[in-house]
Amino acid sequence: MSEDSLYQRIGGKPALEAAVDRFYARVLADERIAHFFTTVDMKTQIQKQKRFLAVVFGAPGTWEGKDMRKAHAHLKLEEIHFTAVAEQLQGALEDLSVPADLIGEVMAIAASTHDDVLGL
Repeated sequence: MSEDSLYQRIGGKPALEAAVDRFYARVLADERIAHFFTTVDMKTQIQKQKRFLAVVFGAPGTWEGKDMRKAHAHLKLEEIHFTAVAEQLQGALEDLSVPADLIGEVMAIAASTHDDVLGL
C-alpha cells in the first residue's frame, strides 16, 4: 500500500472504521434515508462498507461485492437520498476532525458514484 494512499492519509484502519461507524449513526438518525435500513443487518452492512471504502481509498486487496449500480438498483433512490448520504458522510468526517483536503477527496469519490447509485 502506498503511503500516499487516501487510506493511509486518513489514518488507516482505525480512522476508517471510526468514520464508517459515525457515518451509519448519522444515517440511521436521518429521516430522509433511515427507512432504507430498517430490514438491513447493520453489522454486516457496516463491515461491508468498511471493506469497500478501504479498497476504494487505496488499502490492499480487491472489492468482491456488487458494483454500485447493482447494489442500489432495488432501492429506487432519488437525488434527495444521494444528497442526504453525502451530507452524512461529510458530517461524519467533520465530526472526527478529518482535514478538509482529505474530506474533499472522499467527497469527490462519493460524487463519482452518483449516476450508478441513482441508476442514471
